[in-house]
Amino acid sequence: MCQACFAPDPVTGKLHFCHCGSPTTLAAMRRIEADISRRQMMGGMAAVVGMFAGFGLAPREVQAQTPARPVLLTNLRLFDGEALSLREGVGILIDGGRITALPAVGQGPEDAQVIDCGGRAVIPGLIDTHWHATLASVSQIAAMTQDIGFVHLMAGQEAGATLMRGFTTVRDVGGPAFGLKAAIDRGVVTGPRVFPSGGIISQTSGHGDFRFSNSLPMMPGDPADYASQQGMSALADGVPEVLRRTREQLMKGASQIKITAGGGVASQYDPLESLQFTEGEMRAAVDAATDWGTYVCAHVYTPPGIRRCIAAGVKSIEHGQLADEDTVRLMADSDTWWSIQPFLADEDANRYTDPKAVAAQRAVAEGTARAFEWADKHRVNWAFGTDILYGGGESQGRQLAKLARFMSPLSALHRATGAAGRLLALSGARAPYDGRLGVIAEGALADLLVIDGEPEQGLDWLADTGNLRLIMKNGRLFKNELSEDSI
Repeated sequence: MCQACFAPDPVTGKLHFCHCGSPTTLAAMRRIEADISRRQMMGGMAAVVGMFAGFGLAPREVQAQTPARPVLLTNLRLFDGEALSLREGVGILIDGGRITALPAVGQGPEDAQVIDCGGRAVIPGLIDTHWHATLASVSQIAAMTQDIGFVHLMAGQEAGATLMRGFTTVRDVGGPAFGLKAAIDRGVVTGPRVFPSGGIISQTSGHGDFRFSNSLPMMPGDPADYASQQGMSALADGVPEVLRRTREQLMKGASQIKITAGGGVASQYDPLESLQFTEGEMRAAVDAATDWGTYVCAHVYTPPGIRRCIAAGVKSIEHGQLADEDTVRLMADSDTWWSIQPFLADEDANRYTDPKAVAAQRAVAEGTARAFEWADKHRVNWAFGTDILYGGGESQGRQLAKLARFMSPLSALHRATGAAGRLLALSGARAPYDGRLGVIAEGALADLLVIDGEPEQGLDWLADTGNLRLIMKNGRLFKNELSEDSI
């Protein structure tokens, strides 16, 4: 209840209850907000955009606003994100940010803006289900020591680059991405749709505890560590603290909750095989998320950790490359999702000198090949993600292309489109965007790409953004190198 509204009348002593949530008040607030928005557009917005332009963050839409007339894509081959084949003989009609129809050749409204795709393939906008928007473009030292404003500005620049790589949606699984998401959604910064988790919820000495040992012990009354203050992580020990930290992320606008349930490859204080959070602590996070209509995903690699997560009700396993086959069967039987990254110890992998880290990285790489094999064999629900941290964002498309080493190219694309969209849908009412993602179908949100490449033959074209001839998000063109005409 609002503290400003709930107060006794100074004369009569009667209580005046809060009306902030009443329909009348909300309607008034909408009118005020609309007026403020108009004033911003007339005056202040130019200054805001100008400020970001100096850092390369100004919106780069080809069309600054959703066009008043519908857009019709013609002369194309369609990969819809679900069927593992390309269709011909259809167009794609977009109106008001959504795909409204897939008309037959020669059909469509007379007033449509027509874009001839020149026989090229059209695919849904790509989805990265394991992304760290604020930590992908800065070094770990910079993330923990530089002014947080610098970190956020770098994240804004990287967001634009992410969209230009064809990734129209990312699920952010740890970091202070709420402000970036708001700036993108309001058109101040160019970038993908963001499904934010907020701070990674971690136990003491867990994978999300970024403190050094010389800062221990934490005493009552001590201020939170830097990473917690900036929203990168949220430390919690015991059920009450896990409930509090989970609810805090939900209050900020998290579309799902991220916890750490095991160690990392090169972590200083949490061994790879360690188990993190008791089942009761995990269940507390799951209960709080479920009460809000959403779910919990968990960083974990090993069979015991994965099994504990499943027992507690976690719905998405992040990584999991050390799973044994029995655990993969359990994931399939429990309808648990699996977000798999192509950790292959190759040219895009992190470089380690510590022998233990090198051995752990090798084990994870070997497990990656098995993960793809067993996920297919046991029909686990799984989706593509990258987990790019501390630089290397330019490899995002190349990482997706690697999946074609283990499956057909269209199967790989499906994991970054239709399958990824179904994983995002687990957010339910907490999903920040109203509509289907990852598919080209009637009623779906209009996120799509027109490409120079043969997606049924290979995905090498993903390594070069020049092969993306058109990029559309929410019905708006952010890149268009194709010819336009009218019917």
